[in-house]
Amino acid sequence: MIPTYRRALIVGAGSGLSASLARLFAADGLKVGLAARNVEKLQDLAAETGAALHACDATDPGAVEALFARLEPALGGSPDVVVYNASARLRGGIADLDPAAVAHAISVSATGGFYVAQAAARRMLPHRHGAILFTGASASVKGFSGSAPFAMGKFALRGLAQSLSRELQPQGIHVAHVIVDGAIRSAARPDSEDHPDATLDPEAIAKTYLALLRQDRSAWSDEVAVRPWVERF
Repeated sequence: MIPTYRRALIVGAGSGLSASLARLFAADGLKVGLAARNVEKLQDLAAETGAALHACDATDPGAVEALFARLEPALGGSPDVVVYNASARLRGGIADLDPAAVAHAISVSATGGFYVAQAAARRMLPHRHGAILFTGASASVKGFSGSAPFAMGKFALRGLAQSLSRELQPQGIHVAHVIVDGAIRSAARPDSEDHPDATLDPEAIAKTYLALLRQDRSAWSDEVAVRPWVERF
């Protein structure tokens, strides 16, 4: 059986992958809510997709709970698709990193994912229906030099997704982690003429999320990796 979804929330929304997700979800008939620290940058996207905008700091559990409470009247009910797309990159050598900044980066990349997933699950469990999707990165499976905080956050988010998939999927809630293993294409980061398709098209990535929502529950995926076809393994 393929579940039917009606309302989607994207947390950590911006102009890249989140924008492509919002457009694709709206085109597929879902009502969309977009949450970010700064929603002013999302005004044009909201006008294009009919999305409801809500300012939210995902590292604050009270703010996350208030977000879900505000969404219900805006979307006509609780979201039955929730995408956690927030992350924080912090670079530096281990001897020079500020511990407070590291803690904040991990909170954005991972702890916020827990707060959002908890709020979503509390509303989905009574209906035994919903989907929670987490956006991972290359750093979810391999830590790079000078990028320890990002790797710690993304490793933690992957662990959260694995635990929740085992807990919630038997109760009707599809949990999946999408590893975006490469750079996402943008106007500021286009492919060069001699290396076409060296980056990931955000619209193509978004189609992978939609494909997860269209999976029959007899064969749900709990993790998918997407990468440029030219990447060397």
